[in-house]
Parts: sequence; C-alpha cells; structure tokens
Amino acid sequence: MFLLAAENVTKSYYKKNLQIPVLKGVNFGVCEGEFVSIVGQSGSGKSTLLHLLGTLDKPDNGIIRFDGNRIDNLLAKRRDTLRNRSIGFVFQFYHLLPELTVLENVLSPLMIRHSVLGYWFSRKHYHAKTQHLLEQVGLQHRLKHKPSELSGGEMQRTAIARALVMEPKILLADEPTGNLDAVSAQEVIALLRHLCTQNRLSVVMVTHDSNIAAVADRSVKMIDGQIF
Repeated sequence: MFLLAAENVTKSYYKKNLQIPVLKGVNFGVCEGEFVSIVGQSGSGKSTLLHLLGTLDKPDNGIIRFDGNRIDNLLAKRRDTLRNRSIGFVFQFYHLLPELTVLENVLSPLMIRHSVLGYWFSRKHYHAKTQHLLEQVGLQHRLKHKPSELSGGEMQRTAIARALVMEPKILLADEPTGNLDAVSAQEVIALLRHLCTQNRLSVVMVTHDSNIAAVADRSVKMIDGQIF
C-alpha cells in the first residue's frame, strides 16, 4: 500500500474567464522508505502535484490519501497539524528566517508545535535533538550562524534539517538543488539518499534534471499534466 498517493487528481487555475488545466487525471504513489523523483519541464504540473500531496492546495477532483486515510478534505487546522507532524517540505528557495540562527531555524517547528511553557520545560531535550540532527547534515560548526553567513548548500541542508526535526514519515522536495552549484547539488542529493536509506524516510523529489533524478529508487515523468 502507498504511504502517500494521488488518485485521479485534476487541477486547473483560472485567469479571468480562461481555464488553464494543470493536472489531468494524475495517479501517483510512494511507498514507505521509497525515494521517488518526478521529472518534468517547467509548467508540466510537477510542483502543483507536490503541493496537492502536501495539502498546501486542494484538487478540483480526485483524492489524496496519506497512510490509507483521505487528507485532501481535512479542515484547515487538521491539515496544519498533519504537515507539522508527518510531512516535511524542502523548497528551492530555502525559506529560512533571516533573523534566526541555524539552530533556531531548525528548532522553529518544535516551537510552533508546543506551547511556550511546554517548549520551555523540554528545551534542553529539543536543543540536544536538534544539534544531533545538524551533526547528521554536517552543520555542527554552523549552529550560531545566520542564513546570510551560509553558502547555498549549507542553507539547503539547514532547510532539510528543519523539515526532519519533527521526524516526518515523508519528505517532499521541490527542486531542492535548483539554486545550487554542481558540487553542492550532489552533496544535497547524497544526503537525501542517505536519509532515505538509513531512516526509512520516504522522499518525493520534483526536478527538471534527469541526472539528479537518477539517484531515486524510481523515477516518473510528468508531461503536460500527466504521469508517464
């Protein structure tokens, strides 16, 4: 059974009275511990599909299931809770908070999940957990640095650590190497591959680069809103 799946999903956007179909009956799934890449050119619909899988948007028709349960029709609060606890996101542009250090950026999902009092009483545990995670991604020497002091690869590894601090079952990565040089891109992809293998983390990665996609267990193509 798939851990996360889209079943006959359609999605259109509208520009005034013009309907623009983006997804046209997509069926897609990823199993527990599997690394799947979705390859496609810009405008093919791959990022839209990723947003639907992560409940950042809703399909016009069709169903999104997570762990056997339908999730596209959840109330907003329950979708927020699901994303905070079970689904990690990594984006092309990092989305780190510039005023926070590396350690604080990675801690932020824990701060959001727990009350101020709850976080305060467990802060030593959370700090130790976060520092261990940053060691895993090779950033133990950057804990007190802010994003402006990091390279692109270091910012993306910080974003990956932030996505993993809640121990999600699946990581959704949207062009995670799109802003990186060749060496940093290979380092980030090797890290995702390692996490998938070592932690049984499921990964769905969107990319336009077939060489990057090749590290996945399975690769599918998206052309004009359909999976091939």
